Amino acid sequence: MSVLLTGPQSLIPVSVLTGFLGSGKTTVLNHLVQSERMSRALIIINEFGAIGLDHDLVARSTEDLVVEMMGGCLCCTIRGDLVAALRDAPWRFSRGGTCWFDRVVIETTGLADPAPILHTLMTDERLLTLYRLDGVIATVDAAAGEATLDTQKEAVKQAAVADRILLTKSDLVSPEQRSRLAARLADLNPAAPIVIATNGKVEPDLLFDAGLYDPASQSDDVRRWLRAEAYEDHVDGHREHGHVHHDHDVNRHDGSIQATCLTFDEPLRAHAFERWLDILTALKGADILRVKGIVHLAEENRPIVIHGVQHVFHPPILLNAWPSDDRRTRLVFITRNISADELRGTLALMTIGLGQYGLQGLVQDIPPSGLLTQLQR
Repeated sequence: MSVLLTGPQSLIPVSVLTGFLGSGKTTVLNHLVQSERMSRALIIINEFGAIGLDHDLVARSTEDLVVEMMGGCLCCTIRGDLVAALRDAPWRFSRGGTCWFDRVVIETTGLADPAPILHTLMTDERLLTLYRLDGVIATVDAAAGEATLDTQKEAVKQAAVADRILLTKSDLVSPEQRSRLAARLADLNPAAPIVIATNGKVEPDLLFDAGLYDPASQSDDVRRWLRAEAYEDHVDGHREHGHVHHDHDVNRHDGSIQATCLTFDEPLRAHAFERWLDILTALKGADILRVKGIVHLAEENRPIVIHGVQHVFHPPILLNAWPSDDRRTRLVFITRNISADELRGTLALMTIGLGQYGLQGLVQDIPPSGLLTQLQR
């Protein structure tokens, strides 16, 4: 059955709402669905367990536009069901042959690693023609946030890969405590704006449209999505070439996570750049939590936008024009146990040639990904 997708563009934006247990995701979501901005939103709730109380709360606000997925964590056991739900939704929720919803919000369980969900949205061929990843929204409990980050690695990763960090229960803490937590989150993920929810309420405009909306024509959206300048402006701790050096307790879960922006003045060679990404993802994929970038290749006058989560990359996008006069390659990384010097050094090895370093055999053992052959024009 064919269904017409309508709106400012054909691809429907998908936002992933994540956050640790008790951080207030459902409270925020129940306020959001009352907004006119969310009147045509499809809500997908992942419930771990046999009873979906959250479904009952949200269902009263959104009528039939709720899909509940129970029986496991969305990042693992029911990942296939997510694909089925998203694939079938346009015709299941159609009216007169036209898709009725114009936005999707997926609320994950508090224990979920959002990365596999992002992998699905970025690579599944059945979904790429219907949806685009708008962004990741991570809720952080202002009262318990520091203790949670200290003890729960899932919470750290949720905040590290987020496009927006939503601070909840801020009325329960002092301004000093809130500022301390905000500074820690900014150190963990400088490019993610920190939004304050008041009694669970927040304006949808502050959370959505965080992704690469229309790269062919919306150059300002590319800059907003990348936010490379956030790394230059970040002053919490010492900076060197866009690298934020952590000076807090390295035994904390976020002590090993680094926010890095690499900038290259000269165009990069396409083959060397692609092989560099191949090696990084093959050897360190689990520790590359997220990478975004606008790339100037020597073989291409127009800029290329890349987006990856761990070892998985969205098909790169070739823009019609540079979004500004700045023609430098800018690569934004959130990594674990990988320093800026290591990132830059591996690329230098690829650019110079690995034969003299005795690593050529290693490179040959890693099959080329063909990432740049997937360019979306």
